[in-house]
Amino acid sequence: MTSTQIGPPFLQLMRQEFRNALRPNACMRFRRSYSSAPSTSRDSRTRVEATSTPIIRSQVLRTCLPVSAHRCSYRQLHQDSLSRHFATTVPKPAAVVIVNPRIDEDGNEMLIDITERAATRLREIMTKDSNPSLALRVMVESGGCHGFQYLMSLTNMSAVSPQDDTVFEATNGSGAKVVMDEPSLELLKGSKVDFTMELIGSQFKIVGNPAATSSCGCGTSFDIKL
Repeated sequence: MTSTQIGPPFLQLMRQEFRNALRPNACMRFRRSYSSAPSTSRDSRTRVEATSTPIIRSQVLRTCLPVSAHRCSYRQLHQDSLSRHFATTVPKPAAVVIVNPRIDEDGNEMLIDITERAATRLREIMTKDSNPSLALRVMVESGGCHGFQYLMSLTNMSAVSPQDDTVFEATNGSGAKVVMDEPSLELLKGSKVDFTMELIGSQFKIVGNPAATSSCGCGTSFDIKL
């Protein structure tokens, strides 16, 4: 690879300016002054070099000033590109609390997520029943093959208790809502409400429960960490 192919355009321009500055006709004044000086006189040689040096330096300064400006611009663009590449974006939550937010023992808000499939399915049910106040209630009770089991049912917002229940709404604009009481939310915080279509049937399902250590094959019962 040749030198003219290396680096950004302003580096190529800098190399070309230096080559033009160092051509024989550009340095002719220096050569004539140097050749006319006595070869045995050290003082005259020093005087010629002193008078010729500012000429070369002025050419270098005229070349470097725009290069430094381009270099700063290139460096700034490079830093901006890195900042955009490594910038961290906070993911948008899939659900927000609209009624009775709750805090756990560590002072963290207890939240769940509603997947796109679950929100879409709830929206379809609301549209089919012409009931925009419809919501999915999720409860946890003791029982099942693993100690605890999920119970899900459809309910109306009019049956929600502002003191006992917490209501989550999907953030995708579907209007899908999920209702949980406090004991159930303590066991399901950090999990997702999903909708699955399998050979055994279609159903709403809890996935990614941080409190569950194991679950049954159908996903309706689970063990918890003690």
